[in-house]
Amino acid sequence: MAWVACNQTVTIPSPTALEGWCIVSSTWSDGVTSGFDWIGSVRRQASRMAEVPNSPEGNSARLLIVDDERSVRVSMHEFLNLRGYDVDEAGSGQEALAALERGVYDLMVLDIIMPGMNGMEVMRRARQMRPDLLIVVLTAHANVDSAITAVKSNVTDYLIKPCKLDDLELTISRALQERRRELRRRQLFNMVTEAMDTLRQTEEMPDPSFPPRAAPAPVLACSGHFLRVGPLALDRQKRLATVASDPARTVELTESEVAILAAFMEHPNQVFSCDQLADATTGCGGLDKWTVEGIVRSSVFRLRQKIELKPEKPSLIRTVRGRGYFLALA
Repeated sequence: MAWVACNQTVTIPSPTALEGWCIVSSTWSDGVTSGFDWIGSVRRQASRMAEVPNSPEGNSARLLIVDDERSVRVSMHEFLNLRGYDVDEAGSGQEALAALERGVYDLMVLDIIMPGMNGMEVMRRARQMRPDLLIVVLTAHANVDSAITAVKSNVTDYLIKPCKLDDLELTISRALQERRRELRRRQLFNMVTEAMDTLRQTEEMPDPSFPPRAAPAPVLACSGHFLRVGPLALDRQKRLATVASDPARTVELTESEVAILAAFMEHPNQVFSCDQLADATTGCGGLDKWTVEGIVRSSVFRLRQKIELKPEKPSLIRTVRGRGYFLALA
């Protein structure tokens, strides 16, 4: 088995020669249509989305290696670079946060014990800056506090030094593959949601021989954390929505559902795109377009289930194909 002294600069000749090496601290180591056409389209798209590569080679995933020991960073950098990854290094917590400010990374490998800002603080701040960032902790000083922080920061894995480079690369590869699967599931969910919205719109399409009458603008009543417009009342503090029906219904909402419903109620009959609704919610900063759309569409779907009398044929939160959603009030 080959070994590497991580307190020395190492030149790595080839991926084959790296098998069995490991990382330590400073010691020696080891298009949508309706009907059957639409169903066929979904099936074909789902089949394509199910195809996930088994190897990261040729993958352009960006990695950030954060460790205060240069020899450790160099060995990981060269190994992962030869495996097809785009790798950057940071020698401190401050350098890591600066790198996250400058660019977007898919995954960060993070040491815990570093001078200045330690890895636990980097984890917390990185999660605020990049909620979608995958984080793999790699430390020679495992303890309860760092493990709890890792769990709270939703890290992908927690590895202990010494760790073989092959094992680290396998962890990274699995994490990235699972991320790709999740993104494809979200894309498929968005496609099915759009198709169902389209089918509903064709059923709800008005007769063109009867032009719609101009409706008076709905009156919005706003008092502190209360909103009331049309049949809807919203208590933003208690996260409760009341629908004036027979009988009246009161439902509990999540934070994102409250934010989206408040945006609709403050601007009834105005069409909002997914990006605009994402801006009204919290926790969507730094996410890609597909992820944002998936979060918004899921929130709108749940909101309809809670406030619509017939969620399958919504009368309050309506869809404008290719544009977004609006609160339909006379």
